[in-house]
Amino acid sequence: MNEDMEHDEDMEEEGAEEGERRERPAADPGPHKMKELIEQMARQLVDTPDKVVVREVAGDRTVIYELQVDGTDLGKVIGKNGRTARAMRTILQAASVKADKRAVLEIIE
Repeated sequence: MNEDMEHDEDMEEEGAEEGERRERPAADPGPHKMKELIEQMARQLVDTPDKVVVREVAGDRTVIYELQVDGTDLGKVIGKNGRTARAMRTILQAASVKADKRAVLEIIE
């Protein structure tokens, strides 16, 4: 109960009313952030993270990200029945909504 009181006091200090949430500024979902996101996901999946390369090909409304990994790690990035690749594409598409651009992930052999 004491913690609840302290939490309420903290909210008052920040200028927020009880139960009111403050909006945080949106993070910049620019192309460089998307490229970093893909690199980070891929590096966590592979055995040779130093061989992960992401190239960006920008168009008017679409950005194509080309992901290249070591040949021995290709299966790790694609996953069973393409599930890992599909999950990475889903995350990329969700992140690209803020940038108001369509993002496409191509995995290069």
